[in-house]
Amino acid sequence: MYAVIETGGKQYRVEKDSVLYIEKLDAQEGETVTFDKVLLVNDGEQVKVGTPLVEGAKVTGKVLKHGKGKKITVFKYKPKKNYKRKKGHRQPFTKVVISGIEAQ
Repeated sequence: MYAVIETGGKQYRVEKDSVLYIEKLDAQEGETVTFDKVLLVNDGEQVKVGTPLVEGAKVTGKVLKHGKGKKITVFKYKPKKNYKRKKGHRQPFTKVVISGIEAQ
């Protein structure tokens, strides 16, 4: 059984016990989170596709940890104008393990 959920402006295909790195959530480590924006549910025999969401479906998960991704360098440059800007950025993430998929 798998589902497609939307969180943080992105879509993820999830199964039970799968681990996701998603956009940072406002939840403590060890806390249970529920994803209500379920776009598709496949239970092996039947596929339910939402328009845009599947009614009564939800995915639950447990927050494992919060962190920051690898550093990327943002470099702006304009030739012949003596303009250069160098910045770094680390995107915050939340690591979540999926504990269950429920669909009616």
